Amino acid sequence: MIDIFPIVRPFLYALSPETAHNVALRALSCDLLPPQKLVVHPELSQNIFGLNFKNPIGLAAGFDKNAAAVNPLLRQGFAFVEAGTVTPLAQDGNPKPRMFRLSEDRAIINRLGFNNKGLEYYIKNFSKRDKSIGITGANIGKNKDSESASDDYVKGLNAVYPYADYITINISSPNTKGLRDLQQREALSQLLTEIMKARDQAKQQHNKNVPILLKIAPDIDETQRADIAENVIKHDVDGLIISNTTISRPTSLRSEYKNETGGLSGAPLLELSTPVISEIYKLTSGKIPIIGVGGVSSAEDAYAKIRAGASLVQIYSALIYQGFKLVRDINDNLPKLLARDGFSHISEAMGTL
Repeated sequence: MIDIFPIVRPFLYALSPETAHNVALRALSCDLLPPQKLVVHPELSQNIFGLNFKNPIGLAAGFDKNAAAVNPLLRQGFAFVEAGTVTPLAQDGNPKPRMFRLSEDRAIINRLGFNNKGLEYYIKNFSKRDKSIGITGANIGKNKDSESASDDYVKGLNAVYPYADYITINISSPNTKGLRDLQQREALSQLLTEIMKARDQAKQQHNKNVPILLKIAPDIDETQRADIAENVIKHDVDGLIISNTTISRPTSLRSEYKNETGGLSGAPLLELSTPVISEIYKLTSGKIPIIGVGGVSSAEDAYAKIRAGASLVQIYSALIYQGFKLVRDINDNLPKLLARDGFSHISEAMGTL
């Protein structure tokens, strides 16, 4: 397989991070990037949420907010791609510059603010996906000026339900004012009541069951983690995505952009997000499948998420520094790590930390 990333990286790095992202997304949507081979190892294949994942590596939300390049992204070797976050109405997001490349730290800070073209445009794109290539999830959020968060999430759920393999409720971005307040015990219970009610109605209407996942922040204390675990069990949420970006700033950061406002992602997030997976895996007795995300840039990092309790793993920021070849590298090396530790299947390694 040809890896063109080392060739195009100098050009991309000469651009601002957001411009470089848009160029890459445009190239993908025009099928200008050569596809990567889908890695299939029997010991990595799983059925999670009633869906067959050929490998455990997916693309996190945020890369393709408008579902403009779902099929080309799936051809980069991902078992699944999550498109969004999409809000009911189009919105520009926060003022620019709002994305910063912390190269010395292999990290990114963004304060994009759910910039997207709205549900109508999103569905037009999403509905064209090729279901035979891989699994695609829809990540939904609320508009920044919305008076009712639950109304926005219900609108999003109803719009994407006929097309998505799973739906993620994003209540953890730090860049929409008040959004993370929805993680609080009572607010979350009320929101999940409305969402699961809408899901039950959509299930009957479309005669299909679409799993509902909840994406949470890493910046939550022990009480909040316990409350979230209790709520997802109480409301029969199908899965969790742990975690979104962090508003904390490790003292090890070296980049000149380290104090920019926004969510920090990339390598420094690994040590913060992985313990949250482990704790919530234990709080839910391993009964709620978890997608681990945050700081994964190697097979060893992905394996750490799995050992902590994740069934699947998503990546994003590391692609900015390593390109799509990383997907194949992780999937090719995970079986070696499993064999090293005496596991014959990925499911045996989950939650064994």
